Amino acid sequence: MKNVFRVLLILVGFATLAGFSKEYSETLKDQRFKVMTYNIHHANPPSAGAQIDIEAIAKVINAEKPDFVALQEVDVNTERSGKGKNQAQQIAALTGMKFYFSKAIDHGGGDYGVAVLSKFPIVDSVKYALPIHPDMKEEDRTVAAVTVTLPNKKKMIFASTHLGLKEPNRVLQAETIIEKFGKTDLPMILAGDFNAVPDSKVIAYLDKYFKRTCSECGFTIPVEKPNKTIDFIMFKSDKLKASNTRVIDEKYASDHLPVVADFILK
Repeated sequence: MKNVFRVLLILVGFATLAGFSKEYSETLKDQRFKVMTYNIHHANPPSAGAQIDIEAIAKVINAEKPDFVALQEVDVNTERSGKGKNQAQQIAALTGMKFYFSKAIDHGGGDYGVAVLSKFPIVDSVKYALPIHPDMKEEDRTVAAVTVTLPNKKKMIFASTHLGLKEPNRVLQAETIIEKFGKTDLPMILAGDFNAVPDSKVIAYLDKYFKRTCSECGFTIPVEKPNKTIDFIMFKSDKLKASNTRVIDEKYASDHLPVVADFILK
């Protein structure tokens, strides 16, 4: 009987050790994933009048199969996009992703702002309002950020933003983003419509804290004969490596072209 008991203890020990070893090896794996940023123009194709086409936006996302998406110009419960319609929720349902929406302004009886989509579990979320210079009034802006747990058990921050039209506001807003996230120990990706070209003051400022996924980034607006780059994916951490940044040539669904990049988290 004692021998049987000893054998059972040994078998349980081996099983426990095997489980631990598997879990430990999973945590050591490099995590690969894809990121997209997309200003969706409240799902209104420019060539389609006032039509709202959520399916067209979802089709673009599903074709690329990203693990994270930063969305800008998202409507929730507005008259123009449909009362009771949450575009972030709709796109998340059509793409099989989780979502978090961050309101920037009131619009048409509802909300308008930015959102993030994630294939991975969202364990925390935060919204920060971004400032407007007293002498440079324009619509309010925001940043939406989520903390996710990746399959290798590592945590990461993913954020979406849409900066202002006027450079003094963009600089203030970038400074606020750094104030809120600059000291985080977690790897972070910041993506969105920065309303600023690569050689602008605000991009030069953000370059001090983040790396862009591309140094010679493709044009993202307008969709017909694009000639300006204002949509970027940026990251902060030596553990993150980016590659293969590309602009998707999709001319119907929005007035911006989406940008995607591949990542490895060491």
